[in-house]
Amino acid sequence: MREFTQHSYDGPAGLRLREAPEPTPGPGELLVRVEAAGLTLPLLRTLRGHGRAPLPHSPGGDLVGRVLAVGEGVTAHRPGDRVGGIAFSGAYAELAIMRPEFVTPVAEEVPAPEALAVVRGGLVALAALRTGALAPGESVLITSAAGGVGHLAVQLARALGAERVVAAAGSPAKADFLRGLGATEVVTYADLADTDVLDGLGPVDLLIDNAGGEILTAAHATLAPFGRLVVNSGAGGTLDAGALLRGMHTATGLAMARLSRHRPDFVETCRTDLWHHLATGALRPAVTAFPLPALPEAVALMERRASLGKLAVVPTA
Repeated sequence: MREFTQHSYDGPAGLRLREAPEPTPGPGELLVRVEAAGLTLPLLRTLRGHGRAPLPHSPGGDLVGRVLAVGEGVTAHRPGDRVGGIAFSGAYAELAIMRPEFVTPVAEEVPAPEALAVVRGGLVALAALRTGALAPGESVLITSAAGGVGHLAVQLARALGAERVVAAAGSPAKADFLRGLGATEVVTYADLADTDVLDGLGPVDLLIDNAGGEILTAAHATLAPFGRLVVNSGAGGTLDAGALLRGMHTATGLAMARLSRHRPDFVETCRTDLWHHLATGALRPAVTAFPLPALPEAVALMERRASLGKLAVVPTA
């Protein structure tokens, strides 16, 4: 089978496509034929040496595929099942090993790229909005709004009844895309650092931060008194405790693995509602799919922040 491995910390240049032996599922594992695998910010960080994964390394990621075989002790899945979720290594390949606790069923009628976007990015987006207790008629600011999670959060916020959805992105070139998804206002990260722009923007009830770093600090200034903040980005960032105090703001971190472990009913409800929003057309994933050999080019596009929505590779393309 074909599989991408990482051989250096030089970003997409460190990726190599190779012929590898077909994996065999061990106890408690699934062997899945990959239909589509998604690109994520954690992949970029891995390729640039964050965490220093031992080399050579087969990066993990989110994927959708069909179960080919199950290991000893697996009872919830069987060959032929269509699933989506996270593979912690070997995601960018024709075949991947997954664990049952990190997958969810995928409907047959949903195309693989759309299912891929919903299975992970949609779950994070809806979990963030619900963790932040978004109520009908409220306003929300979403950073990294044109990304895989953010572009779904914009649509879901409108579906949940938000009156104002302010989308923040790195470039004004993404404004038409974001307004087409339902954003009522679009700002750039430079705008968030401009006091005059912030004064004209007005406060928001909820901030969903997918960007981290200095953007988190700047976006925090948009929160209204008693506003809520949900931090989803793994990029870090600093909040001013004094600003939290003065605004009586609530800040919550969102870690999906911990949420799935301790609040499985919450996560399952989100999954059910996501498929409903997709079926009704309230959720329209934007996915750009590349053939598997083009993974380095897709990574480079994401690293330049030139992509819109979700990026994916498709082994059969």
